Amino acid sequence: MNLSRPEPVVCELCHGTGWESVEGKGVRQCRCRLNERRAQLLRAAHIPPRYESCSFDNYHPQGTAPSANFLSQAYALRDSKHLVDEYPSIEIGLLFLGPCGVGKTHLASAIIRALVNQKGVSCLFYDFRDLLKEIQDSYNPVSQVSELRVLGPVYDADVLVLDELGASKPTEWVRDTMTQIINTRYNHKKLTVFTSNYLDDPSTPGDESLIDRVGMRLRSRLHEMCKMVVMQGDDYRLKIRGNRGHKF
Repeated sequence: MNLSRPEPVVCELCHGTGWESVEGKGVRQCRCRLNERRAQLLRAAHIPPRYESCSFDNYHPQGTAPSANFLSQAYALRDSKHLVDEYPSIEIGLLFLGPCGVGKTHLASAIIRALVNQKGVSCLFYDFRDLLKEIQDSYNPVSQVSELRVLGPVYDADVLVLDELGASKPTEWVRDTMTQIINTRYNHKKLTVFTSNYLDDPSTPGDESLIDRVGMRLRSRLHEMCKMVVMQGDDYRLKIRGNRGHKF
């Protein structure tokens, strides 16, 4: 029985040195190291498994032009690509607003993937509710997690995606915490992408607005640091389930 370990695979371009020769130009960092770096950045971004494969190529606006649903989603796709193309020259993030299932999180995740793969940018994905829970848990001495350990990566990430903004009950603590996070990133010129199901002007009387959920002060800051992208459409998930014979 042969128990010898297999020989490690050595890159044919750099032969394990990490540098590859470029004819007439000298050397550059090998593509194998760049691929390793991109993989590390994607893991560190913590994109939820459901959205790991999301890209611009597999995002398809609902309906056909010139319907309002199609156009709003097509414009959202255009704005997402523009952000990636212009980064790091661009300082304005995106605020995706719209109902469930129109692709807000898909596009936000696709932005992270594109920034990592094309430009090697440090990104981080957080669900609004999960972030608040981790911060709250940091106050519990049993958890052995400090507030700085939670907030450090949130402050430092070159690009932060904050998904489902306003999803948690808008207590004063929630508003103060989010204002602190967003102001810190704003003051350090860090790009942030937000998604929310709450509109500025809800079409259904009695529905809460984004201001109701995050407060006037925070909504004002979002106006300064983001382009608002309103997306219309039906819930894509419900359509998929309906096509599979599910009943509601």
